[in-house]
Amino acid sequence: MDYLKIGKATDLTNKRDYRLYRALEILPGFLSLGTLLILVILSYFAPVIVAFFMIAFDVYWLLLVIFLAVYLISGYSELRKFKTHNWEEMTRNLRLNFSETNLSPEEIKKTPLCDSGMAWTDLWQLIVLPTYNESLGVLRSCLDSLLADGFPVERMIVVMSFEARAGAEAVERERTINFEYQGKFGHFLTTIHPDGIPGELKAKGANQAHAAKVVKEKIIDVENIPYDKILVSVFDVDTIVVPGYFFKLTYTFLTVPNPYHASYQPVPLYHNNVWQSPFFARVASSSNTFWQIMQQIRPEKLSTYSSHSMTFKALVDIGFWSTNMVSEDSRIFFNCLLFYNGDYRVEPLHFPILMDTTMDKNFKLTAMSLYKQQRRWAWGAENLPYLIFNSIKRWQQSDKKTLARHIFVQTYGFHSWATSALIIGVIGWLPTLIGGDRFNSTVLSGNLPIVSTWLMNLALIGLIQSAIISNMLLPKRPVSFTFWRRALLVLEWVFVPVSIIIFGAIPCLDAQIRLMLGKYMGFFVTPKERG
Repeated sequence: MDYLKIGKATDLTNKRDYRLYRALEILPGFLSLGTLLILVILSYFAPVIVAFFMIAFDVYWLLLVIFLAVYLISGYSELRKFKTHNWEEMTRNLRLNFSETNLSPEEIKKTPLCDSGMAWTDLWQLIVLPTYNESLGVLRSCLDSLLADGFPVERMIVVMSFEARAGAEAVERERTINFEYQGKFGHFLTTIHPDGIPGELKAKGANQAHAAKVVKEKIIDVENIPYDKILVSVFDVDTIVVPGYFFKLTYTFLTVPNPYHASYQPVPLYHNNVWQSPFFARVASSSNTFWQIMQQIRPEKLSTYSSHSMTFKALVDIGFWSTNMVSEDSRIFFNCLLFYNGDYRVEPLHFPILMDTTMDKNFKLTAMSLYKQQRRWAWGAENLPYLIFNSIKRWQQSDKKTLARHIFVQTYGFHSWATSALIIGVIGWLPTLIGGDRFNSTVLSGNLPIVSTWLMNLALIGLIQSAIISNMLLPKRPVSFTFWRRALLVLEWVFVPVSIIIFGAIPCLDAQIRLMLGKYMGFFVTPKERG
């Protein structure tokens, strides 16, 4: 059996493998709920222990905020460089060897050498755009941004894949888009992903896998385009490419070592509808952007997320995206990591792409959609049992240190996501509330709120820094958006302590509990409304 194709425990027929995989599916929720439950129980029976733990945890949180603040500043500095570099010129100046250039010795020293041994003009850009019920306006803005990128459109293969289950309206949109954009790229193709294929989840991964296979069959194999000369980018269809993206991607691919064993990750900026979306959606989106910026400074912890790029050779090697997964964007990285026995990584691009914040037809629907989106992202915990199980199966032939590091990063990340905000915002008050006289009569009971308040006030430095950087990243405000209204954007960050509980810890626990119980989630399509 090909264990790399597993979607969930029920895919396994061997009883021993099934029991192991189910235990691993239970693990994330067990760790998170176990931590919270133990702290609640101890708050009643041993409140002093919890009080000391809370002080230690608050100190840890303060140090973590300082640590991440340094990474955020460094990442923001790297991100700003995309404006100061001419990636097209830098890519065009790449040389294969010293004999193929007329540059002076001084210029040669400043001009990188192509590690891949090929010219940038040899490369094709394959762009896969899965869509479900997005409007024509969203689809057009995505395609128009590809045309405006600056990369030669004759070297682009673009496929937009619609869903048959979206009904007659999707078929009509497919016809319209095909008519409007045919002939504008080197190759342009629209496909309709059939509904009800056995073994497939109704999800984005199945749609984009179908699209890539159609392109391979109808274009790539027919024209004998070498797989190792194709870079494939899979974008959420609300993605608007910032001009120069494909030159930056090409430059990185041609200059990094071992480029075929890497995915390439841009930084998502949720700016397409930022001025129309509710404040809590903006805060949640900015928080996600900051996390991606910080992770780009720590590439050893990176995994692919949302819109990203990779080589077509690697995609074919692993058999395309998983068709039975919700979190296909991160699963593709772990699939490659395991297939290549640990010899795979994510290269940070430090380059932005523009996407939509969650936005529905009104305030209430947006809040509900944001919760469901965060729960879907938290469902990425399904990758933890997949990673551990397959690491066990391939342990002897793999890079053990790399696999162990990723297992730790994923375990820690999902545990912290589900528990940290609740520990700070809720558990910290329990010794005083339910600890009784045996705690409230101690000196520690009076000092605990004071110490915790001081530590959390110091941690607000990170919150203020995030608010400032968020404001600096925002696009030019509309004429109707007054200066004072923009000034209020900074104050929105006061909502963060509540947001990370309502739209962070709770949906994460929700997803982990569902995984524990074997209540497997389907794919939630985030609404993409624009004012």
